[in-house]
Amino acid sequence: DSEFSPLLVHLVKLRASQLNGCAFCQRMHAEEARHDGETQRRLDLLAAWHEVDGLFDAREQAALRWTETLTRVAQSPVHDSEYAALAEHYSEKEIVDLTSLIIAINGWNRIAIAFHLQPL
Repeated sequence: DSEFSPLLVHLVKLRASQLNGCAFCQRMHAEEARHDGETQRRLDLLAAWHEVDGLFDAREQAALRWTETLTRVAQSPVHDSEYAALAEHYSEKEIVDLTSLIIAINGWNRIAIAFHLQPL
């Protein structure tokens, strides 16, 4: 129950699902994002968001960076500098909400993968 825009939530869920290789969740979140007005161009370039200038705003980039950091936490620790960069764009409450969202989608990805859910 956050105050994030639906499009930001979709981007975060979709990016984590891409990193985790969850086809079921990728399809579901891409469809939901399109339904809520996200452009196909941004969806197509989400996996390479850090290479595209001007397509994602600073808050979105910070959220995507945090999504990647937390989704890959087993491979690399979270550094204070990463948190500080996030805090430039989000309040403490927003950081907790964003972190909770990322934790939740990572959990759902694992459920969908474990049970071999297929995109329809």
